[in-house]
Amino acid sequence: MRAQHSVQESGGQGFIVEIQTHLSNNLPTIQLIGVVGKSLDESKDRIRSAFSSCDITMPRKKITVNLSPSDIPKEGAHYDLAIAISILEESKQIKPLVDKPIVFGELGLDGRVHPVRGIIGKILIAKKAGYTHFLIPEVNYRQASLIPDINICTVSDLKKLKKQIDNNELSFKYTKEGSAIEAKNDKSTIDFSEVIGQDIAKRALEIAAVGHHNILLSGPPGVGKSMLAKALIGIMPPLNREEVITVTHLHSLIGSDSSTLKTSRPIRSPHHSTSSVALIGGGQNSKPGEISLSHKGILFLDELPEFKRSSIESLRQPLEDKEVTISRAKITTTYPADFLLIATKNPCPCGYYGSSKPCTCSPIEIDRYQKKLSGPLLDRIDLHIIVDSIKHESLLTDQKVKKEKQSSHIREKITNTIEMQNKRFNNQTMRNSNMTNKDIKKYAGLSQDSKELLDKAAQKLDLSARVYMKTIKVARTIADLEGSKQIQKSHISEALRYRPISIR
Repeated sequence: MRAQHSVQESGGQGFIVEIQTHLSNNLPTIQLIGVVGKSLDESKDRIRSAFSSCDITMPRKKITVNLSPSDIPKEGAHYDLAIAISILEESKQIKPLVDKPIVFGELGLDGRVHPVRGIIGKILIAKKAGYTHFLIPEVNYRQASLIPDINICTVSDLKKLKKQIDNNELSFKYTKEGSAIEAKNDKSTIDFSEVIGQDIAKRALEIAAVGHHNILLSGPPGVGKSMLAKALIGIMPPLNREEVITVTHLHSLIGSDSSTLKTSRPIRSPHHSTSSVALIGGGQNSKPGEISLSHKGILFLDELPEFKRSSIESLRQPLEDKEVTISRAKITTTYPADFLLIATKNPCPCGYYGSSKPCTCSPIEIDRYQKKLSGPLLDRIDLHIIVDSIKHESLLTDQKVKKEKQSSHIREKITNTIEMQNKRFNNQTMRNSNMTNKDIKKYAGLSQDSKELLDKAAQKLDLSARVYMKTIKVARTIADLEGSKQIQKSHISEALRYRPISIR
């Protein structure tokens, strides 16, 4: 009795599933055993219809299909093709597959092989287990071919696959180094040169892009906070190859598009009514949330205080660990969540406290509004920027845009600075914001007078230990932008300027 193999995967973790079929003289039925979920159990009807549509004989016997290991839950329609091949082999309607490939594919009622979600993660798990040959749906090839050193055979329908096996025509294509990727930036973003004024905010966004520092923009309505946030993605460097693979995989888990590659950095902007599950991930069938879909990109939370407090507070652990672990009774799933948080907020419910327009809020309302954001959450945001109103007459003035103020020029400067960080840390994904205390002691390069200034400021402003270390990280990024090997007093001074005045 030969076996087919597939993969059960969730959150980058999974295992190989062995599929065995036994035919016995009994009433013609198909029975799946091995703790199967509803979508997997429904494969019985899809396989019957596919066999009929392709003029393939369904054995008039009791067909018992065992999915091993039998004590672990299995779910998904991607087992359809492997089960169908197992039935065909056991009934001797096709020759045994020579290369023992891992098989993925959902069968349509007409026999077509539909794509499956999360093909990259499934292949990586199988490759780690030592498998190198894969039989996959044709539509999934573009994503699967990103992975190097594997052999891929694509299939479009069951009838054609049966003919190929009978005639020994299965052809596996070797992906030596993985398919070529043309990483790019989102061209639909707002150019920095389109934002009039706001030099301090622009400077802070450059620092955020280089060091991967979270940022909060505060100010009255209509001053350009959202515009600044959307312009940030345009100055960030393109994704590298490993990041493209990871981002493409995460997005394929929640969408029906199984052929598109995510070659530009994602920017996600959930509405403030978004639930904690939609933001963090999880659900009955665990899926990545907005924080994982913005992995290696930007999570833009407009009007942060308007989000549910439970949703906001659930960001605290992912902001520190760069991943989120979702535990349920049956399974524990971990998704990456290395995103850059950019949030905006008004100073009060009406939005005009401290501005030129009169505020209609009472002191109690203002205080309650400000307290919607907890101290621990604000501690995890590196840059706090006040965005002020600009003069109306400057909005329509024709200004000659200097090259150094355009997103393309800023992005080039940022890319070069990030390359400096890569060499320093000997790591292609490490940023200053990711430095541990050990890294800070080794790489920060604080001059004596800059340390004295920071110590005095920390005592006077009563900075927490976390904020103290984050100030050093921001100062290190400022020094990198200026090409300085050491953190000087001016760098510490600027970093302290980006802390909220009311911090305790």
